[in-house]
Amino acid sequence: MIRLNQAVIVEGKYDKIRLSGFIDAVIIETDGFRIFSDKEKKTFIKRLAESKGIIIMTDSDSAGFKIRSYLIKICGEKNVVNAYIPDVYGKEKRKSEPSKEGKLGVEGLSEEIITAALERAGITGERPAEKSETLTSYDLYRDGFAGGENSREKKRMLLRRLGLPERLSTAGLLKLLNTFISYENYKKARDEILGC
Repeated sequence: MIRLNQAVIVEGKYDKIRLSGFIDAVIIETDGFRIFSDKEKKTFIKRLAESKGIIIMTDSDSAGFKIRSYLIKICGEKNVVNAYIPDVYGKEKRKSEPSKEGKLGVEGLSEEIITAALERAGITGERPAEKSETLTSYDLYRDGFAGGENSREKKRMLLRRLGLPERLSTAGLLKLLNTFISYENYKKARDEILGC
């Protein structure tokens, strides 16, 4: 398992599923070209880029390069590591036909090819930054952000306060809290919401 401090940005859910099998990191999908119009996701990715940096791993076709260029433009080159996958021709197993350009996307590549792309980009895997305290799902339950009365609304308030997308799942929130947001910042946001 490769552990990364940076978030990894991919195009779609199958790319995310592929990487999740051997990369321990926050993995965000752009939903293809939807990133161009999704203000909330753009803000979220920009914030990740500024706080910890992002690794962009899009497909090697023209669509992948358009998305990559757009993300670099909104996030700034200094916050981005580009991991380029090679041109590998073929068809993903789930598809009936090859893509328009005949190249495999991230989802169709082997772990070895993806790992080599990360290494070429200078990413060899790191340990996440040490945290003063790790949050658990019980903490979110105890604090009223999961599984309780009005927890959905409280969770939305927490997400807004932390500048995170409202659609983020509880599991996704927990991973982000333990990766990118200090326990102290969580406590501060929690106390403001709960009036402590």
